Amino acid sequence: MHGPHPTRRVAVVGGGPAGLMAAERLCAAGLAVDLYEAKGSVGRKFLIAGKGGLNLTHSDAPTAFVARYRGRAAEVGRWLSRFDAEALRTWARGLGVETYVGSSGRVFPLDRKAAPLLRGWVRRLREQGVAFHVQHRWAGWSDDGSLRFETPHGEMRARPHAAVFALGGGSWPQLGSDGAWVPLLAGKGVDIAPLRPANCGFDVGWSAHFAQRHAGAPLKPVVVHWRDIDGAPHSLQGECVVTSDGLEGSLIYAISATLRELVDRDGEARIRLDLAPGRSEAQLGEALAQPRGRRSVSEHLRRVAGIHGARAGLLHETLPREALQDPARVAAALKQLPLRLRRPRPLAEAISSAGGIRLEALDGRMMLRAREGAFAAGEMLDWEAPTGGYLLTACFASGLMAAEGLIAWLHERDADLPP
Repeated sequence: MHGPHPTRRVAVVGGGPAGLMAAERLCAAGLAVDLYEAKGSVGRKFLIAGKGGLNLTHSDAPTAFVARYRGRAAEVGRWLSRFDAEALRTWARGLGVETYVGSSGRVFPLDRKAAPLLRGWVRRLREQGVAFHVQHRWAGWSDDGSLRFETPHGEMRARPHAAVFALGGGSWPQLGSDGAWVPLLAGKGVDIAPLRPANCGFDVGWSAHFAQRHAGAPLKPVVVHWRDIDGAPHSLQGECVVTSDGLEGSLIYAISATLRELVDRDGEARIRLDLAPGRSEAQLGEALAQPRGRRSVSEHLRRVAGIHGARAGLLHETLPREALQDPARVAAALKQLPLRLRRPRPLAEAISSAGGIRLEALDGRMMLRAREGAFAAGEMLDWEAPTGGYLLTACFASGLMAAEGLIAWLHERDADLPP
């Protein structure tokens, strides 16, 4: 590695995966790197995301992987051509973290933990010369172009030769991803799409009785049927969870972008749940048509069809009382239970956010067209992806791309910069 260039000091603003990856690449290019983080430590959302088992990336084939980014597949695909899922696994191995592919195709560290990887990464960055400045909240630019930071000791200013901004989106604000940067950049003419919840739950508006009895209940496996914005039918099997307001969980998150678009257009999103994916409607109807004698409807459902708990509750919630006496109608509802999703849950509750700096507001090096020397990466950019490792992979890749764009920009301005 080249030693730091004596006149080239650069900043990374934001200490999530995109910012840390940018800092690593900039440091490797021989630049002196200052990394600024608003919270008291870096990688807080990364750590929380890894609490249930760090889903680092996915084993999808490249074409399928890129397709997960929907309308931004071409742009994100360019980032991934530089640093893809396999490159991320190799990078983790360089930190002593071996990974494996789970049954779902998701990729995890062997110990499934985020903390050892983050600790090792930060230690290596410090050894390579990255200077960490925590409790430094970016507050915009001063009149002379300096970066302004709010700190416990008052305002601090820095005047780097260039900067990578990786400030996150707007979800989980308590971990630092609070979207406070939006007015700061919008005020400088940066084109920003409104931040919206992504990978989020949706409100249905249950009755108080149903919510009290079944909030927190898992539904697995179930199949969700829906039509996309163009009316094309789709189905997906997975797991979700009843909440006090509606539904959340991986199955809902996987289609949340489409559901959000439908709510925006129609004021609601209509889905149908197959609560008994292992049995046909005819089989269910035949079982339910057996005489129930003195058994209650709920006991009959449990005995002959294995339907109880939240699944039975959903029938009571959506069917009129008289329909529960009709085996054919109950069987049809079990296979195609109609639900109307009213709205996504608030942004602060979402796993990730959509919206942010429009990619058209960046040049090919990921520099803001409205601000020379300012580059952007990670979730503050306008792209989204489902959970499953796709979010993290693109954050890593975009951080690397922004750093390399900054290096190229400095080269253009200073032919003496080390390669």
